Amino acid sequence: MSSRDDNLAQAQKAMQAGDFTRGLDLAEASLAARPDDGDALYMAAVASRYLGRPGDAADYLARLHEEMPEYGRAWQEAGHLARKSGNSGQAVSAYRKATRYNPALEASWRALADLLAAEGNTQEAQSALMQAQRISDLPRELVAVSHHLHEGRLLRAEEICRHYLKRNPRDVEGMRLLAMIGIKLGVLDDAEFLLESAVAFDPDSVQLRLDHIDALRRRQKFDRAREEAEALYKRDPENPLFQSHLAIESMQTGDYDRAFELFEEVLSKLPHDVATLTSRGHALKTTGAQDEAVASYRKAIAVKPDHGDAWYALANLKTYRFTDEEIKTMRSLVQQADLSFMDRVHLCFSLGKALEDRKEYEGSFAFYEQGNDLKRAQTRYSAAAMSEELAKQREFCTAELFAKHEGAGFPAPDPIFILGLPRAGSTLLEQILASHSQIDGTLELPNVLSLAHRLRGRKAGQSLYPAILHDLSAEQLSDFGEAFIEDTRVHRQGAPFFIDKMPNNFRHIGLIHLMLPNAKIFDARRAPMDCCFSGFKQLFAEGQEFTYGLAEIGRYYTDYVELMDHWDKVLPGKVLKVQHEDVLDDLEGQVRRMLEYLGLPFEEACLTFHKTDRAVRTASSEQVRRPINRSGQDAWKPFEPWLGDLKSALGPLAG
Repeated sequence: MSSRDDNLAQAQKAMQAGDFTRGLDLAEASLAARPDDGDALYMAAVASRYLGRPGDAADYLARLHEEMPEYGRAWQEAGHLARKSGNSGQAVSAYRKATRYNPALEASWRALADLLAAEGNTQEAQSALMQAQRISDLPRELVAVSHHLHEGRLLRAEEICRHYLKRNPRDVEGMRLLAMIGIKLGVLDDAEFLLESAVAFDPDSVQLRLDHIDALRRRQKFDRAREEAEALYKRDPENPLFQSHLAIESMQTGDYDRAFELFEEVLSKLPHDVATLTSRGHALKTTGAQDEAVASYRKAIAVKPDHGDAWYALANLKTYRFTDEEIKTMRSLVQQADLSFMDRVHLCFSLGKALEDRKEYEGSFAFYEQGNDLKRAQTRYSAAAMSEELAKQREFCTAELFAKHEGAGFPAPDPIFILGLPRAGSTLLEQILASHSQIDGTLELPNVLSLAHRLRGRKAGQSLYPAILHDLSAEQLSDFGEAFIEDTRVHRQGAPFFIDKMPNNFRHIGLIHLMLPNAKIFDARRAPMDCCFSGFKQLFAEGQEFTYGLAEIGRYYTDYVELMDHWDKVLPGKVLKVQHEDVLDDLEGQVRRMLEYLGLPFEEACLTFHKTDRAVRTASSEQVRRPINRSGQDAWKPFEPWLGDLKSALGPLAG
């Protein structure tokens, strides 16, 4: 145990014995060494409240909320503090946040039940009391698992949950929690299996069925997810929740007519349901109906002005321009102290885009920076850990490894991987190549990342991957490759070749080559400052945590270039680098170069890619529906005065 851990353990022990003065002293000693230590801030806040120092407690909590904005226990403590001071409205708000961020906080549910009952809100009070009782009835181990899961200690949560399930193999809540952990870790196949098994043991549980549908969608098994949603819908075709889920799954399978029909059914019963209005907007955007999408997003905002998701959906169209009144409204909203965390994040990024469009660059950057700071605190991304992970690829994926496994793997030539950094032009390359009659465009497929997660295993807390690649047999590598081809077949429309454009696959080119030696790989490369700043401005639906800081994204880009140079050395000729700026300068020349690399004949449709009729689900969806243009080139230059951290992290690459 480290001195820091030992110090905090002593603080906790002292507080459990009622010695809050000693607990506070020990917590403050930890904070002197590390002012952003979340555990120490929490203990200092609790000790201060018990010692009758509410001002100090509030100060510690304010620092804690900044460091860990979605830490449920911090909001629970804020609720206790507000309740003690007689501010029941503030307490209710804090307890609601606590239970949103960590649904296993029994004390928050009970306090919420008491306060709501006192307000006369008996229905919601009863619901809160039922939640508290549900947690009280859970085995102690599963409550601990829930806390670890919702507080980001995934490996500890997994360890306890697996141990519990060995003794209670048919416990559906244990299976559900382990599946949730698997989803967080990216081990989606295990999550799907666990939820499928749990549903078999408890087929009447709606929550299990909804979680199973979610896991299937994340695995991009859209047909299966839709079948499950259809079965749920048939139980009660008038249930808006079931209608909504079936609409979303219909959309994922490309049946937009059914999706829109179901969205309208929901809205006929719940005309002010902001989630449905926003989801319908997303569906309209995906099919290219931009004006209708805008109208749906605006209706959601009219119903709930602080619905950040809809504001950001407008900004994320890239081509939308906010009105003076909309900007004024957003500015007012971000000043509200009780605005939810993600609504604040969405509004910050939206205001960044709105002011950038008006060439108000200083104000724009301030909002982009605020949104990124919030997200970085939430994700707690470690640039050092990522650098170490990529360095291990260079250490273990050697020329000797590939020579040793020469001739192994599954020989299918079907897959085309487009990888690199997000916002580097990969969607444009996919749209160009998917316009070819022999190539299917698919999605950002999770299969390679999921396999890498499985190979990691754990031995004495250390990841076995990528060192384990040296120990795999030819049969295993072939099986991995064949499984990839079979598992991705559901996304194909019958062309001989198909694209997987998951950008993060650049970390796993060694694994890809070993299991699919005939796969083709494109490195979508964009000028460093353009690429990094574009990533910094983008709020991603999930993943890409490295983008939420200028220093972080600059370091990641540098590590990426170093790793791609390594792949070129140990696998010469395997990867074709396509520079985005070269595509802008000479579209036909680069198209011919890419098709020659693939061994395919030239087709004119690849030059008129913007006319290709296919759903595009990435942040660049509107941009690739227009002819080639330079709208994103040098977009960082007006922001140059504030990009010093990015330039420093990029070093010579910044130019």
